[in-house]
Amino acid sequence: MEISAGIKASLAGRYASALFDLASENGTVTAVETDLETLRAALAESEDLRAATANPELSRSAQGAAMQAVGKHLGLSELTLNFLGVLASNRRLGALPAIIRAFRAIASSQRGEIAAEVSSAHALTDEQIATLKQKLTAREGRTVQLTHSVDPDLLGGLVVTIGSKRIDGSIRTRINSLTQAMKG
Repeated sequence: MEISAGIKASLAGRYASALFDLASENGTVTAVETDLETLRAALAESEDLRAATANPELSRSAQGAAMQAVGKHLGLSELTLNFLGVLASNRRLGALPAIIRAFRAIASSQRGEIAAEVSSAHALTDEQIATLKQKLTAREGRTVQLTHSVDPDLLGGLVVTIGSKRIDGSIRTRINSLTQAMKG
C-alpha cells in the first residue's frame, strides 16, 4: 500500500518514513512502533521530558544524552535509541510527537489499517472503546486502530479524527455553535 504524499512531504513524515524503512529492513517495525508508543506516553506524562525536547538552550549533545538516558530507562530498542540521537543532533526533537503520529500512520497503512485519534471529556471504558472501534471499522471499511486521550475542555462527547476527517460531537462545539447562532 502506498504511503500518502502528504505524510511524506512533511518534516515529521520524512523522518517517520526513514525510520519505517530502517525498521522494515531490520524486521523490527512492531518493536519500533511499541517503542514510539512508550515514548509518546512518557512525553504525555512528563512535562520535564517535553521541555527537554523543546528547549533550544540545551546543546545537541545534552539533548542527545538526555534522550539516550530516557530511552534506556524505558527499555527502547537500539534502532529507536539511534533514531533519537539523530533527532537530537539535527535539532528535531521538538517534532517527536508529530513523527510518532506519522510513523503510526505509515505502519497502519502498510497493514491495511487506518489510525483514529479519539478525544473525550472523560476516560472511556474498555467496552466503550471496543464499541467505538467496531462502529468506526464498519464505517471506514478497514480495521481502525484507536488512540484515546482525555481532554476535559470538551465538557462532554467525543472528537474523532481519522486521517483528514474530523467528527466533532463535543458539547464545547455545540455550545459554540449555539452562541454563534444567537449572535445572529
